[in-house]
This record gives sequence, structure tokens and C-alpha cells, in this order.
Amino acid sequence: MRSLLYAVAVGLIGAALLHIVIILSLPSFTGRDAYTRVQTFGETNRFFPLANSSVDIAPVNDDPAIRTAVCAFSLENGPIRLFAEGDVPFWSLAVYDSASNEVFSMNDRTSVTGALDTLVATPIQLIGIRKAVPPELERAILVEMRGLEGYAVLRTFVPAASYLESATAFLADASCEIFAPG
Repeated sequence: MRSLLYAVAVGLIGAALLHIVIILSLPSFTGRDAYTRVQTFGETNRFFPLANSSVDIAPVNDDPAIRTAVCAFSLENGPIRLFAEGDVPFWSLAVYDSASNEVFSMNDRTSVTGALDTLVATPIQLIGIRKAVPPELERAILVEMRGLEGYAVLRTFVPAASYLESATAFLADASCEIFAPG
């Protein structure tokens, strides 16, 4: 009787663990994970604003006080420079790898000048950049990313309707481009 109860308990625990693994891995099998969805918004190395209302299959931003833009990128052809500046009350940036693991995050309070100026690169690319830092990167924050693909999410706060124009301009002018030292 004791071995039967042990077998049933082990079976139930095993079944529970199997179900948890299946549920957590389901997004990667269905193509509905965050990275795959971001890739469908358009070309890489460009910020795309998320809509604040559902329009067909367009991406949706659920918070009416937050405006969001996303950029899928690849480090295969060089590091990516994320840059944005403007008169907004608050902004935040999060960089994710292709498995949607957060690699880096910051906001306007932790930036050097209040503007977004970040360079995302592989460890090998960063070694070359750190040997001779170009003048345009002297105040940039250098972020190391192990993989070659990922995406960035840029958010800005819109506390009142009067901030909407500046928030929209901030996101529209944000750049997510391959860095070429000038």
C-alpha cells in the first residue's frame, strides 16, 4: 500500500511539473512570444509606436498614461545606438534579448544628461569600442548583450493631454540605428 501511495504521489508531482513546463514553453512554440511579435511590426533598427486602441491586428499599448515604442534589432552588422531627447516628464528604456530576457533598463533619472544615449553591443564589439571611445560616445551608456538579436522598449509618461504632443514627438524622433563611428 505504501509503494502505491508513493507511486501515485510521484506521478502527480511529475504530471504537475510537466504541465508547468508545457505552459511556460507554449509561447515559443506558437510564435506568439514577445520577440516574434515585435519583429512583425516592421523593419529592424527603427522604433515603432504602439497604438493606444485596438486597430485590426496592430500592437496595443494598454496604459492610457504611457506611450510606448519598440525596436527590433540585430547586432550582426554592428552595435546599435539608441538615442532620444525631448521635453517629457519621464521616460524609460528596457533592452531584451530574443528570448525576452531583460538585458538592461534605465530611465531619465539614471541617464547622464537626461537624454537617452545608449549603445548596445556584443562583448567583442565593446572591446573594440572601449579601446578608443569615439567622441560621440563619451557620454553614452555602453550595454553588453550576449546574443545577436533583441528588442528595445521605450516608454514615456503622459500625465495630462497637454503632454501628448511632446511625448509623441519624443518617440517619433527616437533612433535605433547601427552605430558607425564618425
